[in-house]
Amino acid sequence: MLAPSSSSSSSIYPWKYDIFLSFRGEDSRKSFTDHLYVALKQSGINTFRDDNNLKRGEDIAPELLKAIGESWGSIIVFSKGYALSSWCLDELAEIVKQREERGHQVFPIFYDVEVSDLRHQRQRVQEAFDMHEKRYKENKDKTQRWRDALSQVANISGWILKDQ
Repeated sequence: MLAPSSSSSSSIYPWKYDIFLSFRGEDSRKSFTDHLYVALKQSGINTFRDDNNLKRGEDIAPELLKAIGESWGSIIVFSKGYALSSWCLDELAEIVKQREERGHQVFPIFYDVEVSDLRHQRQRVQEAFDMHEKRYKENKDKTQRWRDALSQVANISGWILKDQ
């Protein structure tokens, strides 16, 4: 088990969720991430996943960032298209911030993606950042935060899953 369940006693554990699950839905929602989510829930790990826990009618970004802060840790499912999503990169930057500020635990899963491509931002990852840098040319700090967060988390030992 990754963490004691936060639902067992709200006075003992300061977090609302045990795990925040970060992933690019287009790449893995209907496959790996769904199976992971079910396994976490069956193990008694209170897991936040964007499609089940968001309140309808609220802005997505603030709710997601709040959920990261209310979680003991995060599982990040890096997939081929993860870096294409500005939402995913915003989540990633917040996860790294929470890690630095309060010891938020981070568990990366490299799902059919080369860790070195993430770490060194090569190939599809570089193409994604080229796109983001054009889109956010007035906000270079944002894309640099994303780059730094990606490099930092790609250096954390995680699970590598290829063709599984």
